[in-house]
Amino acid sequence: MANLASLLNENIRRLARREIRAQTQKSRRLTAQHRRDIAALKRQVAALTKTVAFLEKQEQRRVTSPAPLPQEVKGVRFSARSVKAQRARLGLSAKDFGRLVGVVPLTIYSWESDKSRPRAKQLAGLAAIRRLGKREARKRLEMIGEK
Repeated sequence: MANLASLLNENIRRLARREIRAQTQKSRRLTAQHRRDIAALKRQVAALTKTVAFLEKQEQRRVTSPAPLPQEVKGVRFSARSVKAQRARLGLSAKDFGRLVGVVPLTIYSWESDKSRPRAKQLAGLAAIRRLGKREARKRLEMIGEK
């Protein structure tokens, strides 16, 4: 009888351990998934915080020094060499530079070779880009690309 009782107790313990392991394994998997989700959310919050800081800075600059109006564009001079130098200074391709100004790359090449001249609206875009730095230009391109 003692042997039967010990066998029964051993089977009960084995089944209890198996059931406990099955239950804890589910909660471990869920905990790991929650941790991954939290880490992803933290990364997303960090990226959004960085974007908001950049946009706030840009808005502050825009408010303090607005882009030239068409009336103010009359004082802006155009030079093919300056367009080429500006593009080289920013380290942008004609495609990316054109996206910033709002024209196609062929137009940029035409301006650089002095085959054509920008219109007033495009001249305003060129004047606004003159104040940009490399980082700011890249950020604007990223923002344009997202839309």
